[in-house]
Amino acid sequence: MKKIALFLMGLVALLPAKADEGMWTMYNLPKAVYEQMKAYGFSLPQESIYGADNAISRSVVLFGGFCTGVCVSPDGLVFTNHHCGFEAIRSHSTVEHDYMRDGFYAKSFKEELPNENLYVSFMVKQDDVTDRLLALGLRKLSYEKQGELIDSLAAVLTEEAKKQDNSLHVEIDAFYEGNKYYATTYQLFPDVRLVFTVPKSMGKFGGETDNWMWPRQTCDYSVFRIYADPKTNKPAEYSENNVPYHPTVWASVSMNGYQDGDYAMTVGFPGTTRRYLSSYGIREMRDAGNATRVQVRTIKQDIMQRHMRASQAVRIKYDAKYAQSSNYWKNSMGMNKCIDSIGIIKQKRDFENQIRRWQRFTKYLDGQLDFDKMESLYNQRFDLMKVFNYWFETFRGNSELFTRAMNANNEKFIKGPKNKPAKQYVEFQDNSAEWDEALDKEVMAALLKNYRAHVNKESVPSFYKTIDERFGGDYAAYIDYLYKNSVLMQNGKKLYVNKKNVKNDLGVQMGKDLMDFVSAHRQRLSAIAEDIAEQERLLCAAILRMEQELPHYSDANMTMRLSYGQIGGYTMNGEPSGYYTDAQSIVNKMNTADKVIDYAAEPIMKELMSANDYGKYLDKTTGKMQLCFLTSNDITGGNSGSPIFNGKGELIGLAFDGNWDSLSSDIFFDSKLARCIGVDIRYMLYLMDKWGHADRLLEELGVK
Repeated sequence: MKKIALFLMGLVALLPAKADEGMWTMYNLPKAVYEQMKAYGFSLPQESIYGADNAISRSVVLFGGFCTGVCVSPDGLVFTNHHCGFEAIRSHSTVEHDYMRDGFYAKSFKEELPNENLYVSFMVKQDDVTDRLLALGLRKLSYEKQGELIDSLAAVLTEEAKKQDNSLHVEIDAFYEGNKYYATTYQLFPDVRLVFTVPKSMGKFGGETDNWMWPRQTCDYSVFRIYADPKTNKPAEYSENNVPYHPTVWASVSMNGYQDGDYAMTVGFPGTTRRYLSSYGIREMRDAGNATRVQVRTIKQDIMQRHMRASQAVRIKYDAKYAQSSNYWKNSMGMNKCIDSIGIIKQKRDFENQIRRWQRFTKYLDGQLDFDKMESLYNQRFDLMKVFNYWFETFRGNSELFTRAMNANNEKFIKGPKNKPAKQYVEFQDNSAEWDEALDKEVMAALLKNYRAHVNKESVPSFYKTIDERFGGDYAAYIDYLYKNSVLMQNGKKLYVNKKNVKNDLGVQMGKDLMDFVSAHRQRLSAIAEDIAEQERLLCAAILRMEQELPHYSDANMTMRLSYGQIGGYTMNGEPSGYYTDAQSIVNKMNTADKVIDYAAEPIMKELMSANDYGKYLDKTTGKMQLCFLTSNDITGGNSGSPIFNGKGELIGLAFDGNWDSLSSDIFFDSKLARCIGVDIRYMLYLMDKWGHADRLLEELGVK
């Protein structure tokens, strides 16, 4: 017993370090975490974060389902990152009116641009429903049946919520690897309009050269507005009659800046972290996932970039696609580098050995956590996952023809009566404005060849035999034939799926082979995946039990979280990073644009950043125009656009990136190196003022 007590006392001694990281749910924020926030400089009561009518959480939105935004005015103005608004900006761009290249400013409400399928959601409340699900027999069900039970309870809770307000809906998500389940109530607004954006040269300044790097000068923001029903101020589908939404809470902008060591807090919707993941899972992620992603996307992106640089029209079509692909291509490279340089797998295994010893000390057998079984399961799945990732990276979302071929063989895209197969059809509309044939064909041919070179013979779909026998192994010739002859590329024509000429079409056959292969492969994976997921759940449960004296946050899962920290840099190889960049630093980079194309910007931008007088946007402490800054906040994908608040709950910037030296933070948080990169609110407003002359927006924000 003495050994157990000493062991647990050692864990309790780690409390401050544990409390000083994490993505915390707010309705049950641990007292120890709030006390640490106050020690760092947070000056508001705890209910001001979540619970009060004017709580900070009520100003933050889930933007589009993939980013975060923040309401900043009584007329529903929303700030988010430029890269979060990328597709909306691109969709309105043409060669004649290239808002991606030139920027955009709506000088009136009437000029604000609607965006199909773009929405924002406010989190209304969150509740723990674990006991309710357990009482319904959750643990006795297969994972598939568990999903059905969770969905059914979410439907019941949504029905109850709609009795109070028809615009509400409820989602239930797993927390702590499925050891807990929280129900979150949302209010979704489907009418969101583009109001303002700086040119891409500033909104994505530094491009892939600077992505995930520090120092940064990117003015990564765009401005949207939420619209609502004119009579009720509630969500409404797009209508010309809708009016700006009037939120009950919005963030106030601070022009007072920040200093090294000041309190910083983000509130947002982080996507995915896996910090409870076993060492075996991290190995699979590194070698079967990240390495595969980097290998395939390198080939694809080289082709995309060449075509985009040769044609403005192609660039407009592929700007968002390229940015989305390259972001996690570089992230995967950086993560693997950090996994190896930090020795994360060894650290995880050492920790797992501690858990083994703790199990023996305490005779903790709940659920039969078995590390040997876990290792065996991961070994069985490794090659299957590698093949699946090669398939996914090769065939999903990379080509219009691949997409149409699979959709033609996917039941959810087949229309017509189920009891009359002869009348079932698929139909493809003309979407040529979204893709380029020459680029599409070259990417397809290159990826088809690459896939075959990296998987075993048993994992090559059947249509490869056609490439060999009818086209002599010439992938480009095969692709050319499909574009010229396949019914898939006939826009607006109903393709009756059971007609002989359609079923025998080589493009349709390719899609069938792809769908048949991935369906069979998923079955092989699912036979192992459920057992692995259960072992990972038991591992997390053991950690929570072993460290029950410590506060623990759940991994990110695209639900609202709070992260707190401080303004400040880090030291790498003995060199201090500094905690902010200034106007001179971006001018210095602009001066090298002849060597680094990602540093090119319009002459007016260089002129504005070289100004003799920055007026009220100048930092009073440093005497400089500050652009971007570092905090110790804990972020990941989905946090893009998250507001950064000071200790008074005022907006000082937007989070938009992390630093290269901490890209393993999704699985391991290194407090010495992990940093959040934010764009200074004053930099944002400076360009809104001096470049955009957006006086009406500045007045709305209370700045001018």
